[in-house]
Amino acid sequence: MNNYELMVIFTPVLSDDEFKVAQKKYAGLVTEAGGSIVAENPWGLKSLAYPIDKKTTGLYWVMEFTVDPSFIETLKIQMLRDESVLRHLCTKLDKYAVEYNARKKSGAKAGTEKLAEV
Repeated sequence: MNNYELMVIFTPVLSDDEFKVAQKKYAGLVTEAGGSIVAENPWGLKSLAYPIDKKTTGLYWVMEFTVDPSFIETLKIQMLRDESVLRHLCTKLDKYAVEYNARKKSGAKAGTEKLAEV
């Protein structure tokens, strides 16, 4: 089992309910494949850096999960087939990224903050 982080940009025309259903769909795919969800973070509607399919905004969603590496290709195929997904990025996390995310979620300093000069 490897750790992954998935960021998805959904089309902005989805309603709140449709956005939640889409999130549950991909989280369900991971759990059905024997994986586990570590964290989910729906960012909501954000501006895009450049237009995609003539849309200037998108619904962002980030999910951190663990799953067998063979499942990732299946997940990518499902996202490419889904018309509500504008873009997606699935990244394999190394041990340092996993530790960083755990510290960030616990509220402890992540180590990237600058020291205040006196």
